Amino acid sequence: MTDLEMIESPEAEQQLARLRAIMHRLRAPGGCPWDAEQTHESIVPNLIEETYETVDTIRRGDLEHLKEELGDLLLQVVFHSEIAEEAGHFDLNDVARGISEKLVRRHPHVFAESAADTTDAVLQQWDAIKRTEKGDQMKPYLHGVGKGLPALIRATKLQKKAAKVGFDWPNEAGVLAKIREELEELQAALDEENPIAVEDELGDLMFSVVNLVRFRKIDAEVLMANANRKFERRFGEMERILAIRALALEVASPCQMEQAWDAAKSLESLESLAK
Repeated sequence: MTDLEMIESPEAEQQLARLRAIMHRLRAPGGCPWDAEQTHESIVPNLIEETYETVDTIRRGDLEHLKEELGDLLLQVVFHSEIAEEAGHFDLNDVARGISEKLVRRHPHVFAESAADTTDAVLQQWDAIKRTEKGDQMKPYLHGVGKGLPALIRATKLQKKAAKVGFDWPNEAGVLAKIREELEELQAALDEENPIAVEDELGDLMFSVVNLVRFRKIDAEVLMANANRKFERRFGEMERILAIRALALEVASPCQMEQAWDAAKSLESLESLAK
């Protein structure tokens, strides 16, 4: 079957092959100049953007757009695989084979004789197999945890990994005490007007807050995304209230902004009660 025949094939079972053929055609001579110019490095921003857009649709429960975003994300995998295949490194089949074999290896309780009847047991087994595969037994326990992840997500992963070997607070009270301690240390650094110490203590404070979020079994990234949306919504309402008062953001005083902000919060509370 030629590339063109595969591209035009309507059979559902051939859609992945069709996608690969389209990508191949776009990169081939006479295809798309933009696609042909791309490298692994140049399309990293696309991969990141599509990942976050997919996450956003999941969090909004938008299943119709989730289908579209998963397609966009799949395209990034196919794109990188095509580039690698052209250079003689690997192709999409190798990628699929590798993840299939990894899933079988790391689920011996399903595909072999191992026993793991609980989620915790499965995760502990997964980590042990992973460390063996990567030869990490002689490396630091936290070696490689969450490499490349945004700092907020990585902080959570580091804390969860440490907790698996018992390095954790026994209860939430300990986490809250640690946050208070970090606040006091931050205040001391501010009083001393020590900018390096202030940065260090701010980082410690944020890390401790992430710990509390983890203890509450909340996703820190989701929590921050919700806070961002709330701030954006209230700021927009504040801007609207200022406009009603014939005040633009650029000329409103801090006091006028604060009054409008409080009014925006009050309206939000009333709307919440009305629901």
